[in-house]
Amino acid sequence: QVQLVESGGGLVQAGGSLRLSCAASGRTFSMYTMAWFRQAPGKEREFVAAISWSGGSTYYADSVKGRFTISRDNAKNTVYLQMNSLKPDDTAVYYCAADGRGIRAVVAGSVGSWGQGTQVTISS
Repeated sequence: QVQLVESGGGLVQAGGSLRLSCAASGRTFSMYTMAWFRQAPGKEREFVAAISWSGGSTYYADSVKGRFTISRDNAKNTVYLQMNSLKPDDTAVYYCAADGRGIRAVVAGSVGSWGQGTQVTISS
């Protein structure tokens, strides 16, 4: 398993931007598919975005496509989520996730490691 620590959450107005970071421990970061999930109050955790081990493939939930961008820097053991054009519906705790399987498995929720989460709040 890998240990994950998110940062970058906060309070912004609708239409604004935030960049989340997730720092991973361990030497095998480059072998993991990385992803972001989120959980809003009273709702189930949902998939947001995923990126393959090489960064060559990405996948997004329809609700964030065109607004969010996932990227990774394997040299820094870090994955990012750039969030633009934020909406109040984006308010949630955002979780970083890692798994040795491919994007399809991770999108389906098969995740081996989770971060502790970072709060993102969008005001209208």
